[in-house]
Amino acid sequence: MYGIVNKSIQELIIKDFGTDKWETIKVNAEVESLNFLSNEQYDDAITYRLVKETALFLNITQKDVLIKFGHYWILNTGLEKYGALMYSGGKDFDEFMMNLPSFHTRIMLMYPDLVPPEFLVTKDEDRLLVEYHSERKGLTYFVYGLLEGLATMFKISIEIAVSEKNTEHNFDLFTIKWN
Repeated sequence: MYGIVNKSIQELIIKDFGTDKWETIKVNAEVESLNFLSNEQYDDAITYRLVKETALFLNITQKDVLIKFGHYWILNTGLEKYGALMYSGGKDFDEFMMNLPSFHTRIMLMYPDLVPPEFLVTKDEDRLLVEYHSERKGLTYFVYGLLEGLATMFKISIEIAVSEKNTEHNFDLFTIKWN
């Protein structure tokens, strides 16, 4: 993954829990880098170790860490560093979600070696169905947090149901309802 991901995890931990906790988590995760470079590629294992050690250190589940990070990614990393790109995605939640499949195409202009996930979004009466396809395993609840973060960005309340990858389908399915 690109360094921007690990850098954002670092920023979240420092913001919410302090530099000392970040240093402990980093040591426990066996991360030697002093600072992550946003445009540099890092082994995915680093990110997974940071999530695992954050969960252990804070005595919460990895699922909760990923959801919290998804929120942070949208409301801090996304809006602060890529605000124009975020707002160009749509004027409201519905439009943003319908444009989501092409969102990573624009991001690939900034990160040419990105191996992005694929989203297929369909509207079904009063809900959206979002298929999340990715080569990376274990990020379902990061996406869940991203969706909740987008709802906060657009000042709406949503309900999300998740059907994780299984033998019937090779993707996570998010069913989203909102008012």
